[in-house]
Amino acid sequence: MAMAGTLLFIHLTAASIWVGGHLVLAIGVLPQALRNHDPKPVQDFEHIYERLGLPALAVQLVTGLVLAHRLLPDRATWAEWSNPVARTIGLKLICLTATLALAIHARLWIVPSLNADRLPLLGVHIVAVTALALVFVWLGVCFRY
Repeated sequence: MAMAGTLLFIHLTAASIWVGGHLVLAIGVLPQALRNHDPKPVQDFEHIYERLGLPALAVQLVTGLVLAHRLLPDRATWAEWSNPVARTIGLKLICLTATLALAIHARLWIVPSLNADRLPLLGVHIVAVTALALVFVWLGVCFRY
């Protein structure tokens, strides 16, 4: 398998971990926690998942940048929105920035004082990060189609 194929495989495996974990959290864990006004199931899931999810995000970042560089070696061209590849790279970088902003905000300002009253705010973050993860997947498909 060529280097690009190996990078893509690693990138997609990490993306599967990231997207799958957030779908489980958003669809499987969060609704019950909100219904019961109990943040513990979310905290328990996050405690287990972050050991796998955060490294998966880091792997996606590194492999994504390498793959983007292979597609468009001159980073200055990444800002040329008339180029569909550059536009897709730019949109993925915007999604990454939004994901990181939400994660930092949640980690620093919501999670430390998480309780039943603040759980809906964390829920908004969870749904937003999950939606962004799905947009990442869609944009990845756009490279091919």
